[in-house]
Formats: sequence, C-alpha cells, structure tokens
Amino acid sequence: MRYALITGGSRGIGRAICIALAEVGYSIIINYMSNEAAAMETKKCIEEKGGSAELLPFDVSDGEAVDQAVLSWTEKHPDDYIAILVNNAGIRLDTMMIFMQDEQWNNVINTNLYGFFYITRRLLKDMLTKRFGRIINVVSLSGIKGLPGQTNYSAAKAAVIGATKALAQEVGVRKVTVNAVAPGFITSDMTKDLDENTLKSMIPVGRFGKPEEVAAVVEFLASEKAAYITGEVISINGGLYT
Repeated sequence: MRYALITGGSRGIGRAICIALAEVGYSIIINYMSNEAAAMETKKCIEEKGGSAELLPFDVSDGEAVDQAVLSWTEKHPDDYIAILVNNAGIRLDTMMIFMQDEQWNNVINTNLYGFFYITRRLLKDMLTKRFGRIINVVSLSGIKGLPGQTNYSAAKAAVIGATKALAQEVGVRKVTVNAVAPGFITSDMTKDLDENTLKSMIPVGRFGKPEEVAAVVEFLASEKAAYITGEVISINGGLYT
C-alpha cells in the first residue's frame, strides 16, 4: 500500500485532498483534532468510491501527541511507511496587531508553523531511507502578500514557505520533494466568515476557488510527474495576486 497522511483532513480543502489522492490509489490517513464526525464523513466518501482510509487523530501543535500517534500507526503497519505528507492543518485568529493577544499569536504560530515542524520531522526519516517522498505544504496568499488583520497568520505561513524552500534543498538528493500550494480565497470553513460578494469583485476570475481546485494541484505535486519540481510555491488565487 502507498500511504498519504493529510493533516486537517476532515473538512474543506483537506477533505478534497484526501479524496483526490485516494482516487489515484493512495491509502489515506485522515488526521483531525476534534471533529470525529467530519473525519468519518471524509472516510465514508473515500470508501464509497472504492478507496481505503483510516483515521489518525492528534493535535499537530503538540509534539508529543504527534510522536505518539505516528508511533502507534507505525506499530500497526510495520512493513509500510507514509510516502506522502500534506501539511494542511491550520487556524486563523484574525485581529489587528495592536489588539492581538499573546494567545492569538501563539495559537496560530503553534498550529501552522510548529505543526509543520513536528509531523514533517517525524516522517522524514522513512522517506529518506526509502528514497521517495512528497511533502506538500498548504500555505496561503497571506504568507506571500501579507494581509491586514492577519499578522500572525501571515507570519506563520511565510515561515512555512521559507522552510519549504530550505528543506527542499536538504532532501532532494534522496528523491524527496518539498513544495507548497498557496490558496487565495477558497470556499471552505476557513473563509465562511468573509464577505464573499465583496471580495470576489477583487478577483480577476470573479469568484472564490473550490477546494477541489487546490486538491488537483496537490495531486499533481504528489505524483511521479512532478519529480523535478521542488522548493516551489504554487499560487491558486484566481489571479488576485501574481
């Protein structure tokens, strides 16, 4: 079996990525933190299409929880390894920096940046040993352009972009690629509090994106066809920022 772990895989972009990778033959490991019902729904969607999926709950921002979850999975799959890692888990806690509390800063940094670090570090050894791996980080337009009210989120996503470029240079010789996709405004739980009617007038294609459009790019980056692409950040924003 070829295994792919998608953090924050229960809803929205994460769910779309899980389904897309299952459709090309990967056995999917759906990570989530608390919404088991949504994770089960994602698992059901995959299995109804003939795919294979399992749940692996843990908090990406808790290094010990990450290690314990991966160890538990490895003990159940002694002959397998996770070849595809999609770092999708993330949170937004938006406010102007002058009003931002320590908790808003720390929680966003811990989930979006430390989460990337904890799980990537844990899975990297097997990818290097097996001489194949795909790491795909879901970042954001906010990490490229910066958005007001998102200093914490922009800082975290920009840091992951820098880490993507650095790590790609460390592991490329072992046929492990590291790339990022940077969605703009995508219809999902993360954007449900935004004024879509106003914001879509700023987007050249005139609409928010679909989670499946992000998933299609992730699916390509996970494939053998993308073996010569590493250290890249691919924007998916309808032309909003180029």
